[in-house]
Amino acid sequence: MEIREKGSEFLKEELHKAQKELKLKDEECERLSKVREQLEQELEELTASLFEEAHKMVREANMKQAASEKQLKEAWGKIDMLQAEVTALKTLVITSTPASPNRELHPQLLSPTKAGPRKGHLRHKSTSSALCPVVCPAAGHILTPDKEGKEVDTALFAEFQAWRESPTLDKSSPFLERVYREDVGPCLDFTMQELSALVRTAVEDNTLTIEPVASQTPPTVKVATVEYGSTNTCALSGLARACRHRIRLGDSESHYYISPSSRARITAVCNFFTYIRYIQQGLVRQDAEPMFWEIMRLRKEMSLAKLGFFPQEA
Repeated sequence: MEIREKGSEFLKEELHKAQKELKLKDEECERLSKVREQLEQELEELTASLFEEAHKMVREANMKQAASEKQLKEAWGKIDMLQAEVTALKTLVITSTPASPNRELHPQLLSPTKAGPRKGHLRHKSTSSALCPVVCPAAGHILTPDKEGKEVDTALFAEFQAWRESPTLDKSSPFLERVYREDVGPCLDFTMQELSALVRTAVEDNTLTIEPVASQTPPTVKVATVEYGSTNTCALSGLARACRHRIRLGDSESHYYISPSSRARITAVCNFFTYIRYIQQGLVRQDAEPMFWEIMRLRKEMSLAKLGFFPQEA
């Protein structure tokens, strides 16, 4: 009996010890389980945060790329415009310095063989082909028609002379009021009246951009733009025409497809405004008569463009 009691007590102690150890292990397992759950939650949050940051970085990179592409496109457009203006300046601006005088402005520097007959010795084969000098009362000097038979309109020249003394873009001056009424207005009078008014304002403010229509748009560039018309319909005339260019007004992202004829009309008006801005800024170093005839040539281009004549595009 004593041995049984001792054996029973020993077993009870072992059982109690085993239960105690099992309880400790359960507590340890529960603690480790909580640690695991906490780590899993932190890992999930970290993964979500990393994915969100990655998407944000990709989105910002795409936006920066789109902005860079847009700035690059605008820069190329400005470069083309500046190159065109430089070419126009080289063509239109005649300068003369003491070190390098311009012989066209100073015919007295020409050799006798190139200077032609002197005054008092003008001879013509027939009186019908002689071109008589025209005296402009407002200018007070003689205006000579050139070999093409052009003749200065004294009223137009007087208005130009008055404007040239204090050049301005204010259309209230008689000179510009006439050009607006006879050339600029009709040339920019398209079928779509509302858009025509916007185009005219942009041309006057020098904020109109003409862009060639790209054959393909890179898929990586996604800029929010609104386009009017199509490559087969002119937004100004509403006619079905092949449109190889489009216009943008100011900083707007809206684009309007235009036909070659509409482009020629807008370009003709822009060329006129560019030249009178050069005069206003003092960049044109010419006498009054060459400047006047250049303006008449630009007015002629506007008239021809309005009548439907335009150069064929390559």
